[in-house]
Amino acid sequence: MKSLLLLCVVLLSILSLNSIVEAKIRHYRWEVKYEFKSPDCFKKLVITINGRSPGPSILAQQGDTVIVDLKNSLVTENVAIHWHGIRQIGTPWADGTEGVSQCPILPGDTFRYMFVVDRAGTYLYHAHYGMQREAGLYGSIRVALPDGESEPFSYDYDRSIILNDWYHKSTYEQAAGLSSIPFVWVGDPQSLLIQGRGRFNCSTPLVATGSCNATNPECSPYVFTVVPGKTYRLRIGSLTALAALSFEIEGHNMTVVETDGHYVEPFVVNNLFIYSGETYSVLVTANQDPSRNYWAVSKMVSRNNTTPNGLAIFNYYPNHPRKSPPTIPPSGPFWNDIPSRVNQSLKIKSHPRYIHPVPKTSDRVIILLNTQNRINESVKWSINNVSFTLPHTPYLVSLKENLLHTFEQTPPPDVISGYQTYDINIVAPNKNATSSNSVYRLKFNTTVDIILQNANTMTENNSETHPWHLHGHDFWVVGYGNGKFNASEDPKRYNLVDPIMKNTVPVHPYGWTALRFIANNPGVWAFHCHIESHFYMGMGAVFEEGIDKVGTLPTSIMGCGDTKRFLRP
Repeated sequence: MKSLLLLCVVLLSILSLNSIVEAKIRHYRWEVKYEFKSPDCFKKLVITINGRSPGPSILAQQGDTVIVDLKNSLVTENVAIHWHGIRQIGTPWADGTEGVSQCPILPGDTFRYMFVVDRAGTYLYHAHYGMQREAGLYGSIRVALPDGESEPFSYDYDRSIILNDWYHKSTYEQAAGLSSIPFVWVGDPQSLLIQGRGRFNCSTPLVATGSCNATNPECSPYVFTVVPGKTYRLRIGSLTALAALSFEIEGHNMTVVETDGHYVEPFVVNNLFIYSGETYSVLVTANQDPSRNYWAVSKMVSRNNTTPNGLAIFNYYPNHPRKSPPTIPPSGPFWNDIPSRVNQSLKIKSHPRYIHPVPKTSDRVIILLNTQNRINESVKWSINNVSFTLPHTPYLVSLKENLLHTFEQTPPPDVISGYQTYDINIVAPNKNATSSNSVYRLKFNTTVDIILQNANTMTENNSETHPWHLHGHDFWVVGYGNGKFNASEDPKRYNLVDPIMKNTVPVHPYGWTALRFIANNPGVWAFHCHIESHFYMGMGAVFEEGIDKVGTLPTSIMGCGDTKRFLRP
């Protein structure tokens, strides 16, 4: 009997050792700095990582530990990087959200991010300080399954692609306009980038001499080289500052198989609608005429705009990669074809073999009404007439160390006063709008429903598309609807059978989106519109849950506001 027990102990030790050996450490050393780049032929200052934008891709396997030593060489600017879609279970201080999970990284400092990638899938990283994301500080995270495990689809090659929009004004100029009286909107982006490359018309009037060079190789179209007959997994992520996009490859269907790290019941699209912060894996087979190349096109939708389509080349080997396709690029869908975008949202269900059971009821319902208004003559975005502002002391430290004087203690409302009679179809005065840095306190391990309700803006007959991103969690998308959410009737139609789980989801014009998640990840987590200017103008919130269960905070996240007291010279 003793020998049998000893054998069991030895076997358990070997199994534990194997699991330790299998999980690797992926160590990256990055330097963030400004460099002059011409991603769309127009030269401007771009925030780069090791000289690149997009930055280096993080490639890891489920269970690996990722370490990023980030040196801030911006000289006059702070920085922070968010690991978008990584839930940071046990490491809420590594979320990379300035003002929420950490103090910003000062010029000249090196900060270490360390976290475990606990689930396979397609993710992103990007700046989360001010509006730096749209200055070029972003990249891809690709997490593979452990050895021996397989996915519910097959392919020959794996590629990551980031779609973006691009402005020529600096983020400082844009932020100054958004904060000024009178208000100055950022306007349409000048171009759309596919994997960091686009094409601006250098003949545009008023473009300064020498600032734009159409022959610069930096802005030659991005090329996807494919082998005839092979199937490619394209991991497509959007990190636009403003634009909702449609992406298509001329003459090729795409099969959607994954989104935000979760397998999808496969469905075929001609063009993929994608919103800022979302990721999708699509399968594309190179099964067309191999004697020519094809266009890949991104198009701005959801806003009537002047931005030209982004173009890349789908190159069939052995054709020359710069050989232009013989056809006119596809024009894409109409910018205001809302039904097509809603239909795609409704198609996204969990793969039958990978359904995460959803709780049948919730403990709390929070209805977040997107409102646009003026506060002291400044134009703001708000939820429930509360425009969100960040404090100087990160919430994670304030709540863990009981520094409750550093932010407002009156919680934001779960539902706007007068919601029953609020007319989402008109320009509402919203005269009682205010700003606040208070947080939602969620009871740990409870189930929470969030209803994102869209409404009219301050412009008549206008309601915008907002992609919302939740840090620290995935949520079930249990419903979409047109018009105003009915709290007694609409939940009866929720999909509680096979809803997809995501971390970013759109709310469509004059519509609502219902999310359900479990508040089971100790920490403080941002929830916000992923449009840069909208979050800057106040469209966001913060959730706290299980703060007493958070471990000892590293001093590296401190140094600003009231956290200075925890640093010793």
